[in-house]
Amino acid sequence: MAEPVPFQPQTYAQAQSVDPFGRDRLAKPQAAGPAAVVRSGALVAPELARAKQSLEAFPLDAMTMVGSLRRVGQPVALLRVNSLIYQVRTGDYLGQNFGRVQKISETSLALREIVQDASGEWVERAAILQLQGMSK
Repeated sequence: MAEPVPFQPQTYAQAQSVDPFGRDRLAKPQAAGPAAVVRSGALVAPELARAKQSLEAFPLDAMTMVGSLRRVGQPVALLRVNSLIYQVRTGDYLGQNFGRVQKISETSLALREIVQDASGEWVERAAILQLQGMSK
């Protein structure tokens, strides 16, 4: 059996470089927040300055599409949330991820959500609510 090699300490040659785990390196992206992403020229970003609509207070999994109809030639989806029925039109916002209704058909509602990925960049994500029965 070979004898272990004695430990030889090495000097850190990169002491003058930026520490990748230093506070100044980590604090800047956190302090910037989502508004900085909008200013940085990102192609996808939520509209943070607009007023929130009532259905943005609920997660998508708390919503159920229970019907659809046409009003003045435009499709309208009927969504049940907490035992109340809401009328939703194309362009309305819903859900907690900046979801905006893109298309309403007789059996589904398609929307586009804007969420942050693991690196903090805003990305689009498609979501669909399918027509469900009226049972509780």
